[in-house]
Parts: sequence; structure tokens; C-alpha cells
Amino acid sequence: MHQLKTLGWTISEWQAAYLNKEIQLDILKELVAAIDPHDVAWISVVSPELLEQQIQSLTQLTQDADHLHKQFPLYGVPFAVKDNIDVAGFVTTAACKALNTVATQDAETVRLLKQAGAIVIGKTNLDQFATGLVGTRSPFGAVPNSFKAEYVSGGSSSGSASVVARGWVPFSLGTDTAGSGRVPAAFNNIVGLKPTKGRFSNRGLLPAVKSIDCISIFALTVSDAELVANQAEAYDAFDSYSRQHPKNVPARFSSKLKFAIPDKLNFFGDQLSEKAFQHTIQLLESLNAEITPIDFSAFEQLAAQLYQGAWVAERTAAAASLLKTNAADFDPTVLEIIQQGEKYSAVDAYNAEYLKQDLSRKIQTSLAEFDALIVPTSPTIYRIEQMQQHPIEYNAHFGTYTNFTNLADLTALALPAGFRADNLPFGITLIAPAWHDAALVHFGKAWQNYLALKLGALDKPLSTNTPTLMSPHHIRVAVVGAHLTGMPLNFQLTTRGAVHVETTKTSQDYALYALNGTVPPKPGLARQQDGQSIIVELWDVPAARFGEFVAEIPPPLGMGNVELEDGRWVKGFICEPYGLGDAENISHFGGWRAYIQHRNSQADQQLANTAN
Repeated sequence: MHQLKTLGWTISEWQAAYLNKEIQLDILKELVAAIDPHDVAWISVVSPELLEQQIQSLTQLTQDADHLHKQFPLYGVPFAVKDNIDVAGFVTTAACKALNTVATQDAETVRLLKQAGAIVIGKTNLDQFATGLVGTRSPFGAVPNSFKAEYVSGGSSSGSASVVARGWVPFSLGTDTAGSGRVPAAFNNIVGLKPTKGRFSNRGLLPAVKSIDCISIFALTVSDAELVANQAEAYDAFDSYSRQHPKNVPARFSSKLKFAIPDKLNFFGDQLSEKAFQHTIQLLESLNAEITPIDFSAFEQLAAQLYQGAWVAERTAAAASLLKTNAADFDPTVLEIIQQGEKYSAVDAYNAEYLKQDLSRKIQTSLAEFDALIVPTSPTIYRIEQMQQHPIEYNAHFGTYTNFTNLADLTALALPAGFRADNLPFGITLIAPAWHDAALVHFGKAWQNYLALKLGALDKPLSTNTPTLMSPHHIRVAVVGAHLTGMPLNFQLTTRGAVHVETTKTSQDYALYALNGTVPPKPGLARQQDGQSIIVELWDVPAARFGEFVAEIPPPLGMGNVELEDGRWVKGFICEPYGLGDAENISHFGGWRAYIQHRNSQADQQLANTAN
């Protein structure tokens, strides 16, 4: 592999190098020049002129930036884009050589990432028209697995996964309709984030199945995928499938992890994958996760609809004009699949829609009591030669645990889970209801830190020194008294999907008082000179539930801003001065819980004295 300085850098390493002035934007020219023009993972690499144009545009944007890296969190970070997503100045081929028009503007998601400072260095190979999970259905060549070249890379986002796994870029964009943002992640030991449908704009994406397509993210780490996702998320009024975040879902899984797995697992005879998955479940159980097998029949039935029912006609609709004029430019397998849609009627399509709704409701109901469903991302893997012999059958095997996800309006995160006995990567996917993206990412970061695998196909350890990002859809609240874990009013948080983030202390400028006449007993937190640090719990409250939570706060208490011992400011309970007149200063206890224990001990002693 090319000994390039930046090869295998994560986003945080790129950020640090720019911040410390170890590199300048011109290093991207060295990176691009080092790319092998025969590397089949790339369909096109940025020209020197287009790269210079991006560098100059970013330079102009950042000239007046007071806090450069806060305003531009992806400053100078290179990324790659699957070649069915428009990037200004590049042809969008979708791996079909009949498409040769240069895009004049960026897809909206690409625009947002460039706005955050990122720079596109190339467009990547894919299964033609994003039809496939294999990475071999392209006139530009089959993308090899980044560990063993005789095996498939997975598709359709094959090139995007490959260039991340081999360290050319820290992240890339793929797409995911049936699993194309997850299967290549598993086969190349990287992270694949498939967002909730509509979280990212699809404007500028050449559709495969327009109603369920998602632009997805590949990254070496979950933290990097999270950072990119936060920059890419935006409601787009010009994309009819764009959706606004409801801000009413938890930021994390429950404290007692509850995962579902399929009651019957099919690995198609692949004992190495089966053993790898069994090992993963054992690891999860060692983390005290509760694993429950559930009926998987509705998932299987819905997964089959994507290619074996009328839904395939939506692929036909997306390629209809090219089918008439350029059928000879289609990959033979892709052509066979897309032409199947011509045999279905409008009645078939409506019946397929009704079936989808019925099965989706069953699936969502079955997952409601769990944090997530855990599945092997793919039950097996094949050599490129094997895939050529059984292109449709073996592709279907890859989609066993992926095809249903978008149809059922679920979100998913594909994670590395170790290696099989033959040293090929093995991956799992966590699947949760729509908009539970943040909870998936939070667990994904903990899982990646726990396994501490090497990154991608690189001989490089995972760094745990990555910043913690605040969820933009939650409000962090410091609670100090009756809302603490185990206290009488804690249910007002938990029933609204709030989750405990950490236990910490205020700055040394506070006093804690026991208020008189409150039921249940409550404290008052007041900012004052010559104070001390008071123990608090931090909870992330879904933003849409914050107002109703605050409405339940009785006087003299209220919601304000509280300074923590590390200098952070968060929302928190405060007390009006008039409520402190007859209150007892209990600051010397250091926190409400210690005071309550003292009070209960006194009551027990009095009861004992009375009995004597």
C-alpha cells in the first residue's frame, strides 16, 4: 500500500493536523496524485482544476472565520461519493457508460458536507444503478474485497466502502436501498450508517427505488460517522421524501440492554459466519445484555418483496428511459432484474403496498419492547468467481437480514464484530425504529471501543480519544433532587424517553437547600458566592418532550442554566430566592441523596427510640 502520510487518518486526525498546522490544504493534491488510476474502486478521481476550485472556495469561506474548526467541523477532510450521487464537475454514471452528462450542481447532502469544509476527491464504483449487494455488476470492474481480493467487496456501494477500508478517505457516501450501505461495511471491517429514511436529502441522487432510498455513510469509526451524519442531516423542502426529526425519541438505549435476534438464523451452510455470530452474542451477553429470539417470519416475508414482488417495478420506473434507448449498456444481471418490473400491473403495485404496510406494522410492534434487533449483516460471503456463477441466488443470500429495513421504515448501523476463522471480517447490524439513530450510534461507539479492533484493512488501532458530541435533538438537563435515579419523580424523565448520561458535579458556586413543605421532599439549588460543588445527574431529554417536562415543575423551582465543574453549562433546576427564606442549607452533604439517607437514618433512630 502507498506510504502516504495521511493514509488511514480518521476525521479527528485530519482535524488535529490542520489545527496544529502540520498540514495545509495543498496536501490533498498529494493524496489525489497518489491514487492508482487503475484502482477499480474509483470511477473518476478529481481533476487538478476541480480540486483547486474546491480548495479556493473553502479558503474564501474560511477567511473571516473566528473559530475555524468549530464553524467548519470537516475543514479540509477528503471524502468520496458513490457515483449515483451528483457532484458538480463530475459525470454521474451510476456505473452505466451511457450516462455521460457532467453534473452542474452538488446533491444537497454533498453541498452540506462541502459547506462544513469537506472536499470531494473522487466518485466511486458501484453495482450498476445500485442494483445488487455484491460489487461485481459494473462495467468499470468488480471491486475486490480489501482483505482477500478473490472475495467480493459487497455492494452496491462497493467502491465507497473499499476506499474507506484502505484509508484513502476517512468517510464516504454510499446509498442504501436493500442493504448497500451495510453489506460492504461488513465485508471490509468498517462502519456503515444507514439513517432513517428522509433524514438526509436525496435531491441529486439518481434513484434506485425512490420511495425507500437512503444516502448512507461509511467511516472507519462510529464517531466519524456520527459527526458526518450531524452535518448531513437537514430537512429539504425540495425533496418530497425529506422528513423533519420528531425530537421525541431517546438518545440512548435503556440501562438494561434488551436486544432481539431472529428465532431462526440461516447462514446458508457457512459455519464460519455462524460461529462468528454466536461469539458476538456471547460477547453481548457478557455485557449483561438480554437477548431474546423473536418470530422472524414477517421480516423474511417483507424482505422477499423487494426483489420478488411488485416493488421491483420501482427500479424499472427509475431506469425506464434508458431501458428504451440503451438496454445494451446494462449489466446483464441488472437488466434481468430491472426488466422483471414490466410484468407487474398497477393492481399488483397497490397490493404490494398494502402488504408492506401490514408487515411493517407487525415488525414495528415486535420490536417495540426492545432496544434493537441484532442480525448478522450478511449470513455469508462468496468469492467473485462464485458470484459470477450464481449472481441472483447468492446476491439474495446477502440480503437476508437487510432487505426489509427500509420497507419497514427502520434505521440501522452496521458494525465490525471481529473476524471469522479464515481472517475475513464479520459484521453485525443493529436495527431500530425510525429516528433512533442517536441511540444506535451511542451503543455503536461503546461496542467499537469494547472490541478495539484494527480499523478497516489497516494495521492501525482504534483511538478512544474522540470528542463526545451533543445530540442536536435532545436537551441536557441537570437534576439535583427528586428527579434523581431511584427518587420519586424520576418517572417524569423516564416516561418521556429521557436517558441518564452521567453523574457529575456543579461548579463551586452553588448551595443546596432542603425546601419546606414540598411533597415529595425537594431541594433548591442556588448560585452563590462561597458555595461548593453539588452532585447532579445529567439527563438527555427529547427536545419535543422538554416543554411538558418543564410544565410540571412547581414553584419556587424553575428551569435555568447550571454551570458544571468542568465549565460546561446545561439546563438545570434552580430555585427562586423567595423559596429559600425558611429553607435549610444542606450543602455540606454534597448532594440530595446523602441528605435523604441522613434524614431516613434519623427517622429510623427516632422510631427505634419510641419503640424502646
